[in-house]
Amino acid sequence: MKNSERKKIIANTRRVVIKVGSGVLTRRTGLNLNVIDDLTTDIARLRQKKVEVLLVSSGAIAAGMRRMNITRRPESLSQLQALAAMGQSSLIGVYEDAFGRHGIKASQILLTREDVTHRKRYLNARNALRTLLTWDIVPVINENDAVAVDEIRFGDNDHLSAMVTNLIGADLMINLTNIDGLFDKDPRRHDDARLLTVVKTVTRKMIDSAGQIPGALGSGGMSSKVIAARKVAMGGAPTMVANGEKTGILADLFAGKPVGTLVLPQSRRLKTRQHWIAYTKSPKGRVVVDSGARRALESGKKSLLPSGIKAVEGRFREGDSVEIVDEQETSIACGLVNYRASDLDKIKGVKTGQIESVLGYRGYDEVVHRDNMILTSRLKDF
Repeated sequence: MKNSERKKIIANTRRVVIKVGSGVLTRRTGLNLNVIDDLTTDIARLRQKKVEVLLVSSGAIAAGMRRMNITRRPESLSQLQALAAMGQSSLIGVYEDAFGRHGIKASQILLTREDVTHRKRYLNARNALRTLLTWDIVPVINENDAVAVDEIRFGDNDHLSAMVTNLIGADLMINLTNIDGLFDKDPRRHDDARLLTVVKTVTRKMIDSAGQIPGALGSGGMSSKVIAARKVAMGGAPTMVANGEKTGILADLFAGKPVGTLVLPQSRRLKTRQHWIAYTKSPKGRVVVDSGARRALESGKKSLLPSGIKAVEGRFREGDSVEIVDEQETSIACGLVNYRASDLDKIKGVKTGQIESVLGYRGYDEVVHRDNMILTSRLKDF
């Protein structure tokens, strides 16, 4: 039954996002060219089967570390940015050569969270990626570490790959790491850790059990891979987590072999816009509402009106994401706000008919429209 599920997923996959981490791509002397050669060879075979491939690749900082003979990942942001600037050119050059041996063209796409938190830029990124696929080019995607600061970073490429999977509407995400898949315990700490071949639902317990120790060259631990898989599942796509150091791993996965871990998609998937609001837009503030507003949002599926607002926290502009909480600070929802914080603070608690007299203009009756909102109950376990 489990194997038939895998084969069904593979049979329906026409577009795949493949993420490969630093632990797979690097070795002490630099980039692991043998792994990259195997990876690009497998991708070339997938493309022969008419499967579109987007590659999310770590390795820029690691490549820069090797060029500078640095063995320990620095903590300084400026040093990480400098290493990324040095390493990114080496990384894309290696990919261009490796893909070129198969007659395939590759392109470099560098993103920060800021590039996808603005709806227009999000759509522009999607259009650019779709055009590259139409031109039969493999996009090689990485976080733009050379310019990213903490406020606009994805944090690691696990989350970037989850975002790209939803952004481009991929049928499958494959996360290649340096261990065999997801385990019920951290295998680096527990000898009796058991490999999970199939995960139906990612829970908070699974995330806590996954461990949060990143590799020496990477930034994401196994917990980030579990969280990324859940984000993809909520968007309606499955994830496979497998050992990218094993030769022919992509061929094995696409043959439906029971290797690695398969995380199944959720039956109640989020719409693309809801997924973007929930997982890509970072809240810029909070809106505290009364019990009546909470009931209206959770039970009546209503929009948030100013009359139910008790307090406004943070600095945000129209179109930013805000978290909606009750007076006990329990999260209710997140959504896109129609007023800047200073104006919203003036109209909190008033009826919609009074907005114009208070502000001198009438913008929207709704502070957050229900079409631009996702309830926290839809994202339980987080």
